[in-house]
Amino acid sequence: MSGHSKWASIKHKKGALDAKRGRIFTRIIKELTVAARSGGGDPDMNPRLRTIIADAKAANMPAENIKRAIRRGTGEEPGVSYEEVSYEAYGPGGAAVIVDTLTDNKNRTVGELRHMLEKHGGNLAASGAVSWMFSKKGYIVVEKSKADEEKLMAAVLEAGADDLQDDDDNWEVLSAPDAFVSVKEAVKKLGIEPATAEVSMIPQNLVKLEGKVAQQMLRLMEALDDHDDVQHVWSNFDIEEKEIEASLA
Repeated sequence: MSGHSKWASIKHKKGALDAKRGRIFTRIIKELTVAARSGGGDPDMNPRLRTIIADAKAANMPAENIKRAIRRGTGEEPGVSYEEVSYEAYGPGGAAVIVDTLTDNKNRTVGELRHMLEKHGGNLAASGAVSWMFSKKGYIVVEKSKADEEKLMAAVLEAGADDLQDDDDNWEVLSAPDAFVSVKEAVKKLGIEPATAEVSMIPQNLVKLEGKVAQQMLRLMEALDDHDDVQHVWSNFDIEEKEIEASLA
């Protein structure tokens, strides 16, 4: 199982989505603002904005918060201007890491990320050092207990998915980024709420981590995920379930 999937599973088990609702709102507001600034405030004409609005509603964000963030992006209301910056790094054991940020101060953000990585056995890398190891894909995780394989496969392939993969207790649905929304809607039409649904950086190869190195990697991922400027963290680590259980103890 790959790093993005493992990390989504860990956050789900820790109840992070409920415990950090305020942080989730902050991240979505930033994304709404940037999407509206770059592509306009009409979701019918801005697919990226449309996807983020759906995420905001799924997180139960109040409608007025969504509208205000969009108005800030289009310049109708004053607000902070955020810049999208991706950083590439190596984590413990040589695992590749991509950190997507939205920041109003690049110097502050890069300094804090560098310190965080070094503290947890990693280091920043040059642009392009690890991004070639990943492909941008629509990524949906469906728990096997909630889905019939044949019905799920038929629905997602018809909606434009590229593949349905077996991943232990889950099905992983992969698609091109521009097919992501239609594939997610096809899953929901089956009465299934995905465990994870996002446009992800999917690793082409995995790095197996064990013992202290695995625990160090999990601590790094959590630290990065908790940073206010970090929107997403992707990695190509592979960690056994027993290591995850140990991190939850």
